[in-house]
Amino acid sequence: MRKSCFTEAQIIGMNKEQEAGMATAEVCRRHGLSLATFYKLKARYGGMEVSEAARLKALEDENSKLKRLLADTMLDNVVLKDLLGKN
Repeated sequence: MRKSCFTEAQIIGMNKEQEAGMATAEVCRRHGLSLATFYKLKARYGGMEVSEAARLKALEDENSKLKRLLADTMLDNVVLKDLLGKN
């Protein structure tokens, strides 16, 4: 996934500006992003605080690391089964 130009704190700040009553188009114009991008970020970070977003990022990183470990282990299993099956 492509890295965002904005930090989690900036995204949450944009969401709070919009929730405080500023027009969505005005928030997008001030920060230089499209409406579609704004709504995509709002769907992901809406209702969060900065600490919660940091925790989410840490959990996603840990999850991807565990998925890689599982894939490596499964690949090792397949290789060992092939070696044992051919002998």
